[in-house]
Amino acid sequence: MTSAPCPLPPDSLTNSDIAELTAWRHRLHQDPELSGEERDTAARVVAMLLPTAPDRTLTELGGHGIAAIYEGAEPGPTILLRCELDALPIHETGTPPYRSNFPGKGHLCGHDGHMAILAGVARWLSRNRPIRGRAILLFQPAEETGAGAAAVIADPRFAEIAPDLSFALHNMPGVPFGAAALQDGVMNCASRGMKITLTGWTAHASLPESGRSPASALARLLTDLTALGNDLHQSDPDFARVTITHARLGEPAFGVAPGAAELWATLRTQRDAGMAGLVEKAEAMVHEAAEALGLEREITYHDIFRHCENTPEATKILRAALEAEGIETTETDLPMRASEDFGRFADHGPAAMALLGAGDRPALHNPDYDFPDALIGPGARVLIQCLRARLY
Repeated sequence: MTSAPCPLPPDSLTNSDIAELTAWRHRLHQDPELSGEERDTAARVVAMLLPTAPDRTLTELGGHGIAAIYEGAEPGPTILLRCELDALPIHETGTPPYRSNFPGKGHLCGHDGHMAILAGVARWLSRNRPIRGRAILLFQPAEETGAGAAAVIADPRFAEIAPDLSFALHNMPGVPFGAAALQDGVMNCASRGMKITLTGWTAHASLPESGRSPASALARLLTDLTALGNDLHQSDPDFARVTITHARLGEPAFGVAPGAAELWATLRTQRDAGMAGLVEKAEAMVHEAAEALGLEREITYHDIFRHCENTPEATKILRAALEAEGIETTETDLPMRASEDFGRFADHGPAAMALLGAGDRPALHNPDYDFPDALIGPGARVLIQCLRARLY
């Protein structure tokens, strides 16, 4: 059963609601916690949810995750709405009065705003219980490392909230305020961090030939790995990108020829299938460079993100929800190169995510980024419309 989309009444979330949600967002912004460390943030979420009287609340889900369950009186589908708890290991340089209290940590991706949006949905649900089925509000940990969604799904209790449909929003600078980016198919590229360790042995700097330095292998990989990428737009299925993010050679000493090196690179492709091919090429390149110099090598992977793909059924519902709230949709410059672990929920039923326009402001992960409070109300109303489509 699907309700015909129509705008929500203006008082569905009152001015008082929005003011309180905004103040709550500012408190979250002041006290950011990194991926896997979101204990205090989770406690704030639980306290916020308590007055909304969910039928059940699951805590410590896949780490510090929270799932609030609002049940209807009649049988029906389970719809999951997801936001993120974690902040970034970036020092905030912006100067809002509620700037981060913790140097080197900041809510510079807008997850504090996403939590406020879901808090608005919780308030609405407290006044408008589902007629049928269940609404699940998931506050997910560790999105920034790609570990959170997988950990939530691996938690045995996830079976209790397994969704028939899943939806999410992400604020997006550069997309005009009052608009959203949405399409069927891939919304976010696949990516993973590749950490390469090369080990030879040190020597006196006057006798480098008596050791085995990884310097030339490191220099070779810096250029050759980058060259594995291409100039294709991310909308091309063959898009590939390799970005060197960190390199270290030896120790800071003039008397020692180096015996070890470390190289970090981010591999990025449009789809998971392309990632498998890129990994194979990159690993072959590392082994060849190391073998040429008789070096030991180790390759490990971190921050692994699968590509995120919107399914047609869920995209149709989300598009109608945006339109009902007067938000224009665009498919410009999609998919995003940046990765997102929300796509894992599509393994359990149709899922879709939209990028909600944040207008002209610093980019996500910039040190001076700040989520626009004016998105809290529209974001909550869009997600409420997704619930209304199937649960009312």
